Amino acid sequence: MTAPLKSVDPATDIATLMQGIGRRARAAARVLALAPAEQKDRALHAMAAALRAQSSAILAANREDVAEARAGGQTAAYIDRLSLDEKRIGGMAEGLETVAGLLDPVGTVTERWTRPNGMTIERVRVPLGVIGIIYESRPNVTADAGALCLKSGNAAILRGGSDSLRSARAIHAALATGLRDANLPEDAIQLVPVRDRDAVGMMLAGLDGNIDVIVPRGGKSLVGRVQDEARVPVFAHLEGVCHVFIDKAASLEMARKIVFNAKMRRTGVCGAAESLLVDKAAAATELKPLIAMLIEAGCEVRGDKASQAADPRVKSASEDDWSTEYLDAIISCKVVDGIDAAIAHIDRYGSHHTDAIITDDDEAAEKFLREVDSAIVLHNASTQFADGGEFGFGAEIGIATGRLHARGPVGVEQLTTFKYRIRGTGQIRP
Repeated sequence: MTAPLKSVDPATDIATLMQGIGRRARAAARVLALAPAEQKDRALHAMAAALRAQSSAILAANREDVAEARAGGQTAAYIDRLSLDEKRIGGMAEGLETVAGLLDPVGTVTERWTRPNGMTIERVRVPLGVIGIIYESRPNVTADAGALCLKSGNAAILRGGSDSLRSARAIHAALATGLRDANLPEDAIQLVPVRDRDAVGMMLAGLDGNIDVIVPRGGKSLVGRVQDEARVPVFAHLEGVCHVFIDKAASLEMARKIVFNAKMRRTGVCGAAESLLVDKAAAATELKPLIAMLIEAGCEVRGDKASQAADPRVKSASEDDWSTEYLDAIISCKVVDGIDAAIAHIDRYGSHHTDAIITDDDEAAEKFLREVDSAIVLHNASTQFADGGEFGFGAEIGIATGRLHARGPVGVEQLTTFKYRIRGTGQIRP
C-alpha cells in the first residue's frame, strides 16, 4: 500500500518547496535544450519500459485513488477518467514510444533567406523553456505531458489533481527511471508532491520567473481560474462543447454509428459530443432513431420541442443545456433549419473545440469545414478523434482553442518557439 497522502509538513514552507522546484526546472531546461535527439529518445523508450515493468505498483496506487473517489461520491464518468488498467498503462507506454519516433523539432530550420547585403537569416525552432502543467483526474497526463515536454526540449513541472496524486507519483517514478537511464537530469520532469492548493497559485505566478507557459487540463473551474490568475502565457481550452450536425444528405447508418461513438465511447473526455443538431429536412427519418439509440444506450437526451415530439422520453432542454459540457451520458438535441442555422448555433453556443458534420454532400461538407471556427472540424468522423495520439502526435499536452501560437492538439512542435540566426561577413548598417 502506498503511503497516506497529506498536506505538506508544517515544518516545510510550501513557498520554499515550490521555489526550489522552479529553480531546478530552469537548470534542467538548459540541459534539455542542448540534449541530442538520440538521448531524449533513449529516455522515452526507457520510460515506456519502466511503465510496463512497474505496472503493478501503478495499478495498486490507482486502486487507492479510485476507492477514495468512490467513497467521496464521484460520478461514474469521473471514476472512468481516474481509472487505470493494464490496457491504459500499455497505451501510455505506446504513446511514449510514438513520441520517441517523431522528428525532433528542436533545431529545425523552418525558413532561410539571404539579404541583398549578403547576410543569411534563418528561423530555427527552440524549446519554450519550463512548462507548468496543472491537471485534474487523468493520471495518464503525467506520462503524456512529461514525454512531450522532454521530446521538445522543455522541462516540466506537473501538478496533478489531489484525487490522482498516488497514481501520478507511481507514474512519475517510471519517468524518473527513464531519465536516469539516459543520463538526463531527473529535474527535467518534476511532480509537485503535495495536495496544497497554494502550489497552484504559486505556479500561476510563475515561480519567480521560472515558468514560461502554463497548460491547464481539467474542468471549467480550473481552467477559468488559470486564465484569470496566470501571470504567464496559457495554452488552454475552457471546455469541450462539441457538436455533431446531421445534414439533410446524411446516411442514417453512418449517422447512427458516428453519433453513438462521439457521445458514448467515453463520455468524460473533452472530445465527447455534447450536442446533437439535426437538419429539419432530415428530421423525419433521422431524428427519432438517433434519439432512441442514445436513450436505449443509457444516455439522457435533453431536447427542444421537435425532439420531445419525436420521443416522449426526451427531457426539456433549458437555455443552459445548449452550452453545457456534461462529461457524462447526457446530450442536448435540437432540430435546426439547414446548415447555416447549424453553423450559427455552433458559433453561439460552442466552445471552438471540436465539431463534426455528417453528410454525403461534399459541397455542404466543405462549407461546414470552412465556416465553423473551431480548432478541430470533421466530416463524417467522430468528435472523439480530438486527441493528439489520433493525429499521429503520440500524445498531447492538451487541446488549445485559442488563436495565438497553438491551436488544436498541442504536441511537440507546438511546444517550441523560434529564434533567428544571422550569419554575416562583416556587414554594418549604413
